[in-house]
Amino acid sequence: MNEFVLPLADADATLERVGGKGMSLAKMLAAGLPVPGGFHVTTAAYRMFVEENALQPRILAALAGLDAADTSALETAASTIGALFAAGTTPPAIAEALAAAYAALHNAPVAVRSSATAEDLPGASFAGQQETYLNIRGTDAVLAAVKKCWASLWTARAIA
Repeated sequence: MNEFVLPLADADATLERVGGKGMSLAKMLAAGLPVPGGFHVTTAAYRMFVEENALQPRILAALAGLDAADTSALETAASTIGALFAAGTTPPAIAEALAAAYAALHNAPVAVRSSATAEDLPGASFAGQQETYLNIRGTDAVLAAVKKCWASLWTARAIA
């Protein structure tokens, strides 16, 4: 595949590149356990999306001065950040890589899941904080679900 998409069993499916869930799937496959077909979307894809859409300064602005105890402010910030991701354009290199990887699955319905890079670190608790999208069918729907997963890294629960 390429720097934006890796096969599930790829040896480069490390915590830093595909997050904890992704790394665990690769380990399960390496151990010979059954895992449904799929692919990883890498952190390089996330970083490029954020960079190409100039999101980092706008995310930081939305988070500036937040009080973790102010649930209303957290929800507002999360909503603002979610809208930034929704409005963002997926760079062609990422869209093409995702489309090719999805086509290799014969356009079957898929689950699009987040896989935070810090979720398996000692003391980190990310369970249930990011979103999962099930029964996603079609390239455009997969691309949209990936953006929603990326945005879910910035929910009110996640940024609190």
